[in-house]
Amino acid sequence: MAMKTSTLLLLSLILAQLLLLSSSTSTSSSTIISRFQEYLQINTAQPNPNYSAATDFIISQAKSLNLETQIIEFVKNKPLVILKWPGKNPFLSSILLNSHTDVVPVEPKKWFFSPFDANIDDLSGNIYARGAQDMKCVGMQYLEAIRKLKGVGFQPIRDVILSFVPDEEIGGHDGAEKFVGSDDFLKMNVGVVLDEGLASPGEEYRVFYAERSPWWLVIKAVGAPGHGAKLYDGTAMENLLKSVESIRRFRDSQFDLVKGGVKAEGDVVSVNMVFLKAGTPSPTGFVMNLQPSEAQAGFDIRIPPTVDQASLEKRLAEEWAPSSRNMTYEFKQKVTTEKPIFTAYDSSNPWWKLLEDAVKAANGTVGKPEIFPASTDARYFRVRGLPAIGFSPMARTPILLHDHNEFLNQDEYLKGIDIYESIIKAYSSYEEPTRDDESRAEL
Repeated sequence: MAMKTSTLLLLSLILAQLLLLSSSTSTSSSTIISRFQEYLQINTAQPNPNYSAATDFIISQAKSLNLETQIIEFVKNKPLVILKWPGKNPFLSSILLNSHTDVVPVEPKKWFFSPFDANIDDLSGNIYARGAQDMKCVGMQYLEAIRKLKGVGFQPIRDVILSFVPDEEIGGHDGAEKFVGSDDFLKMNVGVVLDEGLASPGEEYRVFYAERSPWWLVIKAVGAPGHGAKLYDGTAMENLLKSVESIRRFRDSQFDLVKGGVKAEGDVVSVNMVFLKAGTPSPTGFVMNLQPSEAQAGFDIRIPPTVDQASLEKRLAEEWAPSSRNMTYEFKQKVTTEKPIFTAYDSSNPWWKLLEDAVKAANGTVGKPEIFPASTDARYFRVRGLPAIGFSPMARTPILLHDHNEFLNQDEYLKGIDIYESIIKAYSSYEEPTRDDESRAEL
């Protein structure tokens, strides 16, 4: 009997060592980085993202963490992956950690390394890949933070839900927008949402409470065609260039506020011309002695929630594309709201303070609240009245989203996992005070 007991004890010790070794191996820095590289190597660039491969990878990670999984397709071949770590109290609202799986297109010849190889520069430790900052890093950091919390036996009180959504880079209409309007989302009883932020070149982590609305605008000018040598009023190109010049002056006035330090980038209206289309094609290029009868320009306009959108559209109709100059305009995307949508960052929103304290506990510092200069899926959650905070833990990092040679340093990536570990622990452990608790606090 003693022999059997000793044998069982020995086997138990060996099994414990093997489990410890397995856990240690799965959480070693090199293994964590390898998993990040594997996700980055999946080409999910628009307009033909490989969502199937990304979904398979995410589900495999969920299984290794024993997370509940669900795949929803609001639109065929555009899967939305939901992972759930159940909390001990299902009556409390859940924590939603959102990220998108798609990335923007690339120009491979402009990169140091192939953009979907996820190469690591030996000297700097930078991981070069499309999506390294925007935002596959965040999706994987959520998972790695949960892996660490599970490794130490932590049990959340609230449900922790992860959503990996498609099509954010083209507006999120078939992803997050349909998600927040679904019964599946309603059943999740979400209390707060974390979504993407931006890298910070400084030591502080940036955090966002609102964002600018996107207006994707095409202005078209028409005029009579004519000989390339003829001078006359009202040509299509002349009309369009007058519009472009008016828009350029407005852009300069906004940009001067940023360059002068008067306002942050997210506080002004940004206008950038993204395409110019005119001319009559020929086998060798364009016909040079023919003035075109039509010319177009496309603009990406981002409007902070503090700006009167009606006044801006009036300027568009009267100054930028007046019908008196044979001009018309069309919105390819126009996000408008009846009233400004903000996430509170004062004492009325306990989630904000929890995030600040959690980042501090992980030896980080949060900067002042900002308006996100671009647009994210967070807007869809805010419209539903939910607090949604934009946050990507990337300090000491240049802002390279949508840029050539997008990278994230591997040490900064690993540090971000520690930050999210602290945040998820704090958020999922939080219990709102009852009315009796609030009454006692007032006394």
